[in-house]
Amino acid sequence: MSLKLGVPSKGRLMDKTFAWFEKRGITLSRSGSDREYAGKVEGIDGVSLILLSAGEIPRELAAGRVHLGVTGIDLVQEKLPRWEQQVEEVAPLGFGKADLIIATPACWVDVDTLDDLDAAAASFRKVHGHRLRIATKYHRLVREFLTDAGVADYTLVDSQGATEGTVVNETAEAIADITSTGETLRANHLKILSDGLILQSQATLWRSRVATYNTSEKTILNDLLDRLR
Repeated sequence: MSLKLGVPSKGRLMDKTFAWFEKRGITLSRSGSDREYAGKVEGIDGVSLILLSAGEIPRELAAGRVHLGVTGIDLVQEKLPRWEQQVEEVAPLGFGKADLIIATPACWVDVDTLDDLDAAAASFRKVHGHRLRIATKYHRLVREFLTDAGVADYTLVDSQGATEGTVVNETAEAIADITSTGETLRANHLKILSDGLILQSQATLWRSRVATYNTSEKTILNDLLDRLR
């Protein structure tokens, strides 16, 4: 048996994760071609590398199929109800930073806050006969945030593509999405509500609270965490 470490399988997240571990004396690499999802770990014994999509890693941690995993705070909190009972934050990695926000059309000059959005949603329903649509991939986080803020008369519509384009394409009236610079929002004539920050996210190393550890794996885990921290 070995300790299983899940990391993003491609792109900048994978490259930056590999670099973060490399700075701490642990080398992660693919064991074959770029199309393969197997990897290897050098610099510490007893750890195996599992390459997964960032969105799969919260599920694998919660199921105990990986002991450690690198993924975003946003994905953990969106995909895992009562996430604190299933995973433990080990270390923020300092990259992959982005904010989950609520944005509306820039031309809505009277809508700047969540209270304004609530009023606009009520008015929208009276005029159009249906609820104001907010496009998002983050249904749990957005619903909880808007409920806490007292916003009603809206409906969430699923967006797995370019969420910023849903307003101009008239499939939604507002959006809730991840942004790092805001440039794509501005290019699509959207503005962030002044109190519309839902969550600040970044790539983070997590430990599964539900995975089983034998004596050897506990020793390896403690050694690995000492080096990473």
